[in-house]
Amino acid sequence: MNAMGPHTEDRMQSQPATGEMLGILAYLEECEAELEAAIELNAPNPVFRMALHVIKGHLEAKIITPTSLIAASNVPYATANRRLKEMIDAGLIDQRPRTKSGKSFSMHPSDKLLDQWARVAGRIRRLTETYFGTEAGTAEDRDYYFGGSYMTTRSIQPIQVLPEPLKVAGGIRVLVHGDPTFMVMENLKRQFEQVIGTQIHQRAFSIDRLREEALRNAERKASRYDIIALDLPWVGEFAAKGVLMPLDEAMDVEKLDPADFHTAGWKAAHWAGRSYGVPAQTTPELLFYRRDLFAKAGLEPPATTDQLLKAARHMHAPQKGRYGIAWNAARGTALGHTFLMTLSDFGQPVLDLPEIAGGFDTDALADRAYRITIDTDKGLQAAEYLLELLDYSPPDILSMSWYERVRPYAAGKIAMAYGYTLLAPYFELDPSSPAFGQTGYLPHPHGPGAGNVAPVGGYVMGIPANIAPERLPAAAEALRVFTSPEAQKLYVQNGSRTNPRYSVAADAEVRRASPIFEAVDAMSWRDELQFWPRPPVPEITGIIQICGEELHDMLRGLIPPREALQRAQSRAEALLEQTGTT
Repeated sequence: MNAMGPHTEDRMQSQPATGEMLGILAYLEECEAELEAAIELNAPNPVFRMALHVIKGHLEAKIITPTSLIAASNVPYATANRRLKEMIDAGLIDQRPRTKSGKSFSMHPSDKLLDQWARVAGRIRRLTETYFGTEAGTAEDRDYYFGGSYMTTRSIQPIQVLPEPLKVAGGIRVLVHGDPTFMVMENLKRQFEQVIGTQIHQRAFSIDRLREEALRNAERKASRYDIIALDLPWVGEFAAKGVLMPLDEAMDVEKLDPADFHTAGWKAAHWAGRSYGVPAQTTPELLFYRRDLFAKAGLEPPATTDQLLKAARHMHAPQKGRYGIAWNAARGTALGHTFLMTLSDFGQPVLDLPEIAGGFDTDALADRAYRITIDTDKGLQAAEYLLELLDYSPPDILSMSWYERVRPYAAGKIAMAYGYTLLAPYFELDPSSPAFGQTGYLPHPHGPGAGNVAPVGGYVMGIPANIAPERLPAAAEALRVFTSPEAQKLYVQNGSRTNPRYSVAADAEVRRASPIFEAVDAMSWRDELQFWPRPPVPEITGIIQICGEELHDMLRGLIPPREALQRAQSRAEALLEQTGTT
């Protein structure tokens, strides 16, 4: 298991979080104004005022011009202009051209100024606590405002603007999935446009439409997109079909700090030994459960499938409008994913992967033939387990998919739900939800003789192979920015519950945002995060669809479990024969 990358220590400083920095900025602005008004001979400090103004603008994603800085100084124009030039010469403020002529500039705090300010802000917080004690509120209140716990840990600094704006006609064009994390990116578009210095145009589709559009885009002479997001299992297909450009042809991969990514997420972005994308979301599917309901019932969190069924039976009370568990059971893609993950809960992948320590090996899939392993004893155990889950599921379970399984959990109608971490905002950010602050997070409970697995899902972002050559440098730099630790932390601060990096999971503000990050980090270190449950072979989408159709007929009572497995096995084998894999 990889630890943090070699450059992680250099990137992380002991500093307050973004929200705290804005609070201290406002506090100091008020203090400065009060002092100037209270003492007749007190003169404004233009350097201090301009520093506050440029940092605040950066944190709030507002464009700061030389004129606005001079106005904020509260001193005569000539004096302010001299002080501004001194700040630029001292490397405290960076200028970035706003026009092609280079005559108009936007002003940004340099790394040097941000680092100095972060240290000063921390000292101000400690001094305030020392001299004003606890009268302003409880210790917890002060820690929240002044970031008390952050002074004992490292925190990733705010995202910094690029020294030069990206030069690309029409801006950066991105194709993504319409999930909560990518919608957070859309909400932060203005801030990222300031960071990269050009417009961002983002299109979002459902999972099946996203794949169709990406494949359709690959047939065009020139790509309509500079960056595309893809579900992890598609990596092999997109690599084999030439949809994506290998990362090492587009950029210096080491600049991404590969060792900082969760191992499973980074490995899942590879095919035939080459990386084809950068993890943008590492979102394992976990078991969400109501800690308060379990405590009231005197039940332990389920570690095995038998314990889960016992808990679901106990919690299931349809007459009271509450059901035991929700999961992906809609026909096709949704149920297909569920079956492959449930198969892994019983210790078996859907292909004949060689077993290794901690799971199964997918590294050589591009270089060898592989066989389907659906109609097996463990496959039967998985199918029968899904049939048992039906007894404790809501009546509309056979039409439930990605969001439908978590919404009723958030509404308090479900005691447990299998769900990706990216769906946690439905209850973590809603104080009116009965699950708010009462949710525990577990890897999938395991079947007899198997180990715990948290099947890794999520999306990577890559560069289309047919991108226009003149757009490639800007696309590569934008991709680096969008997947950087600073960007990932910003997503979390604005509601995302996915994270692909160790450094972000270690950030104190991120950990305080949700217990989900510490839980997932622990699963990663225990080697429970695994992507082999959905091996990224080119045929995986078809295999998932087949399983989701045949198992759905089983759940509807049209065919028995063994027949459903036989049909799925036969259809999947025919699919491999068509592609010449077997």
